[in-house]
Amino acid sequence: MRIGKSARPGALSRRALLVAAGLWPAAALAQKQQKPTPRPPQPSLSAARSIMAGAPLSVFLSNPPQGARLAITRPDDPADKAIVVLQPKNTVPALQTPGAVGTYELRLTVEKDGAPQILFRQPLTTTEPSATLAAPERVGRSQALPVRGIGPNGEQDRVMLVKPDAPVDAEGPRFFPAENVEATLDAPEQAGLYELRYVMNAPVSGLTILARRPIKVE
Repeated sequence: MRIGKSARPGALSRRALLVAAGLWPAAALAQKQQKPTPRPPQPSLSAARSIMAGAPLSVFLSNPPQGARLAITRPDDPADKAIVVLQPKNTVPALQTPGAVGTYELRLTVEKDGAPQILFRQPLTTTEPSATLAAPERVGRSQALPVRGIGPNGEQDRVMLVKPDAPVDAEGPRFFPAENVEATLDAPEQAGLYELRYVMNAPVSGLTILARRPIKVE
């Protein structure tokens, strides 16, 4: 009995290559179709979780959507309620914190269907605010008085020279420590006892005297 000749190795190799070549486009297409579509970068924020009450809070934003807003609220406030709201103009905005000690929430929101939607939230605790004042104890009438005032340094905080019994909203020579913690004030023309004050002006607390220093005008 004759045993048939086996197929030539070269022919089998060519056949395998042809089969592989025919299947490759389909396999590549299937692999391409199964590849998941990359998700767009998600918005997020990063900020300190504890800060002195009334101090500016720097917030680091990543991928904020168009029209996004930053807000400080109480933890149980609904999305449409806030103590402070800011539309950021850059990726590291500063947000004014409430001047009262408490537990709050920092939120990133965006408007959807006419109402705010919370995209990201982070707890925020404010600690007791304090301030320090430095100035000479005496100054001549209408003379320059060098002063230093350091506190929460909120945008509306001020260091003022007024009468000791003046109300918290009294007017007088002043400067804003958020711009510079040192300044020179003009002493009053009238001699007498005066008071240098650090006045915090922040949401929730309003105007609050954090520090006092007596000044004698001679």
